[in-house]
Amino acid sequence: MSEQVEREAMEYDVVIVGAGPSGLSAAIRLKQLAAAAGAEITVAVLEKGSEVGAHILSGAVIDPKGISELFPDWKAMGAPLETPVTEDKFVLLGPQGSASLPMFAMPGLMHNHGNYIASLANICRWLGQQAEALGVEVYPGMAASEAVFDEAGALKGVVAGVFGIDKTGAKGPDYQPGIELHGKYVFIGEGVRGSLSKQLRAKYSLAEGADPEKYGIGLKEIWQVPDAVFRPGLVQHTVGWPLEDSTGGGSFLYHFGDNYVSVGFVVHLNYKNPWLSPFDEFQRFKTHPEIAKYLAGGKRIAYGARAISEGGLQSVPRLYFPGGVLLGDSAGFVNVPRIKGSHNAMKSGMMAAEAAYAAIQAGRARDDLVEYEAAYQASWMCKELHTARNFKPILTKFGTLLGGALGMFDLWCTSLLGGFSFFGTMHHGKSDADSTGLAKDYKPIVYPKPDGVLSFDKLTSVFLSNTNHDENQPAHLKLSDPAVPISINLPKFGEPARLYCPAGVYEVLYDDKGENPKFQINFQNCVHCKTCDIKDPSQNINWTTPQGGDGPNYPNM
Repeated sequence: MSEQVEREAMEYDVVIVGAGPSGLSAAIRLKQLAAAAGAEITVAVLEKGSEVGAHILSGAVIDPKGISELFPDWKAMGAPLETPVTEDKFVLLGPQGSASLPMFAMPGLMHNHGNYIASLANICRWLGQQAEALGVEVYPGMAASEAVFDEAGALKGVVAGVFGIDKTGAKGPDYQPGIELHGKYVFIGEGVRGSLSKQLRAKYSLAEGADPEKYGIGLKEIWQVPDAVFRPGLVQHTVGWPLEDSTGGGSFLYHFGDNYVSVGFVVHLNYKNPWLSPFDEFQRFKTHPEIAKYLAGGKRIAYGARAISEGGLQSVPRLYFPGGVLLGDSAGFVNVPRIKGSHNAMKSGMMAAEAAYAAIQAGRARDDLVEYEAAYQASWMCKELHTARNFKPILTKFGTLLGGALGMFDLWCTSLLGGFSFFGTMHHGKSDADSTGLAKDYKPIVYPKPDGVLSFDKLTSVFLSNTNHDENQPAHLKLSDPAVPISINLPKFGEPARLYCPAGVYEVLYDDKGENPKFQINFQNCVHCKTCDIKDPSQNINWTTPQGGDGPNYPNM
């Protein structure tokens, strides 16, 4: 498209796609380095959400290691890490009861004392303010929809701010062609399974030699609860019911702020049963007495979902390519057993900024920032990922109970023995899409109807995410072959898109006789979790960016 459309161009030293913790940390560090040297550096940050933080969703228990490197005096500066962890629990759930596991038996990596319960969206809003105060140009509501390459094949920049294409693909009356933002280096920090990082991974063969990417889906609600059940600083994680042992996943429950409880549920997307609905498992989970007691008398005030990078060390691709780098979740820096990645994301942004700043000062541009990769390999975040490298593959191979026990044993070994593991380095065998089983081999799951007190339906939930899309634009969920959902996915897999999507985007509709199935995409409901792009067994769905500003508007997730 960029070859056929004339656009204005804006030139920067560094262009950053994504105002998450990695992108904002990179922007801030670039400006800090320039200020310390009495130099100038121009930095632009593009954010597809309507504001910084609008598309940010995380648990979140924050390890302050990353922000402490960026702003050693973050407490005095008023960073919104408001609730220190005071109580740490790990609970095994069964259908009828629960059992607390002793925290002293958990590896140190699993402990949360010294960490903070917070809203990552609000932390990003605060980081955005710090970035702008340093002179960073932050552009919310500007989706980076297309990569721009120079004559040598290096990433030159991105196209952002295309508006007014109607649902037929024609230019509407309010059409805006967007602009090209060019940089000496372009940082891609657009989160999990981003559309540009997916393209760049393929173009530059970044995943060559790495294991397949692995993901989970994380669903989260925020409740405001009465004093009687509120325990500020409580962090509780669970495994077990309602998931079967062969289906990986677990939950989190965090008490923080103004009587808020973050309650969330994670399902590893390598599950086999195509009849499983992560959303409905989450709703069922909240009815367990161990969870319901903390929500009693409370009110659900927010809902959202997002994919979680779970491949860890073995799935991290090459981080650099001509003209740019991958940051944070775009590279897959989540530590799965810790259920944490924001501290690693911030560290990755800082390391990329340091490499790019030195390169620009040396007169370089649009080459390979190999220094960033070298810094990562030598960093504490790489060491942390190396320590946790086997946890996910062990769970996949041995199931939740035995795998969890073996995973804890392995974490103890790698923590105490300098990274040594009796398992060596295990690997991920196949993609999450390829893990999906055939519908005929599994029984359909009948989920209880929502009670409207603890459990809810998808559309009521999507309403709480404040999701909005201009309905006159082309659907941003593209089918490579429109026939596949009905001709292949429905007979083979029961068309699992209608179940794995947490927002009711996909439906199979029938006529009055219950015949002639039709696949319908309600893209207006999309909360940008990317699960469809990951889990579709035919890999027929491609998630792309809608118009800037569209999607969820999370207030404090």
